[in-house]
Amino acid sequence: MRRVRFVALGDSLTEGVGDPLGKEWRGWAALLAAGLAEEPVEFTNLARSGAQTRDVAERQLPAGIALRPDVVSVVVGVNDTLRRTFDLGAVAARLDTVYGAFTGRGALLLTACLPDPGAMLGLPGVLARPLARRQRAVNAVVHALSDRYGAVHLHAREGDWIRDRAMWSADRLHPGELGHRQLALRFHALLAERGDATGPAPSPDNEFPAPSRSANLWWLATAGTGWVARRCTDLLPQLVTLAADELRHHARGTSARLDLRTSAAVSAALAALATPERPEAA
Repeated sequence: MRRVRFVALGDSLTEGVGDPLGKEWRGWAALLAAGLAEEPVEFTNLARSGAQTRDVAERQLPAGIALRPDVVSVVVGVNDTLRRTFDLGAVAARLDTVYGAFTGRGALLLTACLPDPGAMLGLPGVLARPLARRQRAVNAVVHALSDRYGAVHLHAREGDWIRDRAMWSADRLHPGELGHRQLALRFHALLAERGDATGPAPSPDNEFPAPSRSANLWWLATAGTGWVARRCTDLLPQLVTLAADELRHHARGTSARLDLRTSAAVSAALAALATPERPEAA
């Protein structure tokens, strides 16, 4: 009997940043893989730090299709929101292509919506709110497309775990081991409810000692700071402009217009997608 094949696509979250295993990253997808079936699962992690939806559609998708997965996770989009070139319509089109390519070949699709990075980084409200709108827009697109393609969707932007500092690594953007375990557990629960996960649920407890405060600070001052800088450098000038726009609307009492503008962008992005063909009823 052929083993279950699980392929993970996405960015640093799925790559496992924040959950080290020796000199490599492990992460929620690897933890989940061990519980998908009673027998060993063939797991391949194609996710890469810094990946945007373009990288997933152009690079990870062909590699993933070649592996003929039974289960595939696609969790991506935060890096798109941190770029000057953010284009919600393009994000929606790429996700639509990726989701459709896998589900059209019979794979079970796993997706998730995510917390906004501005809040996680503790940015001032005038800077955090524009990023929050972008992430809410991406989440809305993911929600709609997950429903369209029958995905198992995890509302990872919700729950007490987001406010629990013990769940997060030093950079506040990536889960630590406990956070990755929480993601794996929540996905496993959704799959087990459907009968699609028959192996044991991942343990909620740390396997390794949590990094000390000094170790976290050292990582943040070295690798962590560089990570944030590489992701956000081209966004900073635009973020200043977005913050100025935020202040102007706040002063005029018209901040609701910004939310309406975001809602309209989501509607337009989804409306621009072709409606998937449905098999005719017998």
